[in-house]
Amino acid sequence: MKRIILNSVILGFMTIQATAQSGTNSPYSQYGLGVLSDQSQGFNRGMNGLALGMRNGDQVNFLNPASYSAVDSLTMVFDVGLSGQLTNFKEGGKRLNARNADFEYAVAAFRVLPNVGFSAGVVPFTNIGYNYSAMSKVGLSDMISTETYSGSGGIHQAYVGAGWNFFDGFSIGANFSYLWGAYEKNVSITNSDSYVNTVTKTYSTDVSSYKIDLGLQWQKEILKENILTLGLTYGLGHNLGADAKSLITNQNSQTNVSTDAEYVVADGLSIPDMFGAGLSWDYKGKLILGFDYSLQKWGSLDIPETSAETGLYQLKGGLLKDRTKLTFGGEWTPGGKFTPNSRKMKFLSRVNYRFGVSYATPYVTVNGKEGPKEYSVSAGFGIPVVNSDRRSVLNISGQWVHSSAKELITENTFRINVGLTFNEPWFMKMKVR
Repeated sequence: MKRIILNSVILGFMTIQATAQSGTNSPYSQYGLGVLSDQSQGFNRGMNGLALGMRNGDQVNFLNPASYSAVDSLTMVFDVGLSGQLTNFKEGGKRLNARNADFEYAVAAFRVLPNVGFSAGVVPFTNIGYNYSAMSKVGLSDMISTETYSGSGGIHQAYVGAGWNFFDGFSIGANFSYLWGAYEKNVSITNSDSYVNTVTKTYSTDVSSYKIDLGLQWQKEILKENILTLGLTYGLGHNLGADAKSLITNQNSQTNVSTDAEYVVADGLSIPDMFGAGLSWDYKGKLILGFDYSLQKWGSLDIPETSAETGLYQLKGGLLKDRTKLTFGGEWTPGGKFTPNSRKMKFLSRVNYRFGVSYATPYVTVNGKEGPKEYSVSAGFGIPVVNSDRRSVLNISGQWVHSSAKELITENTFRINVGLTFNEPWFMKMKVR
């Protein structure tokens, strides 16, 4: 029965992956590399992605690879998750709702050597998905011009990583990732006058590159049953080696003859240096509070753009901005950390209660203006699934995200996240009597 349930869950995730829409409908995803994923897992989604100072051997903490060294030597941890969301868009008194569902991640971790943990998995990096149009009059004439914008795609990240507790309280780690994916962004300009040409612009790229992230954690018991953990991370910035392409097609409405002009910016896309620092406080395994700060140096990068003066597709600076993010969150477990005696406690005493808040600045500009700032709040539960020595967890959380910029679209998103963390004693040696 356990195998049937597990196989059914995995099959359900695979089905959702095959049928899900893009993970976003945001018009802001047409800028930069798209909407950046927070790359959190089931245990910290209820804490709004709090991770850098978190160290728990029962969970996979991808955002700081130094945490892998905390994984128990007897267990295999496997975590999968999905999300569904409803977004309300508001601009100039008009409102529109959109729904999305997406398979989010699959990660695993286990101990390979004394004091050395290993992890591998697949997580999202960026997401692009939008489709909208705008109409306007051409000069003083009665002619109406319609501009239609659409785009899809994104970048995915598959990684392997290791964490080593090289000294009492000190751990280091690294993730080595493969980035891959493609996107296509389209702009179509049509007019009500049948004598005017139709113009279609298509921007595309195909990414196949690497990413390296380093992590450090220091943990110390500062008072009896009070544990302080400091986490630091660094992500290496570099050129992705991907060519950015622009194809402009003019179609004559009378002769139905079209002409193409293609531009290519070689090695046109890059990712920046990324820095992070986090601090957490653990009291008796019952209460955990933490704070994260991250900085991504997007402002130092150029990005392909069609020049309004020359019409050429070329690299241009000043279109991206450095992004900072602040997160505060926590977890409360009335019964404390899991032990074999935890099964005897009341169910509600074994549940993990989580909360988190975040603020993030934009990394893109929109028509010369600062892009949307982001405020978000989350809350969730970690529901234990305990049987014998197993301590798997069903993670459920809700998140509200508000994105807005002056004189631009306001987005309010309500997101439901569901994840399953399987924590199984695969490496326990059985005694035969």
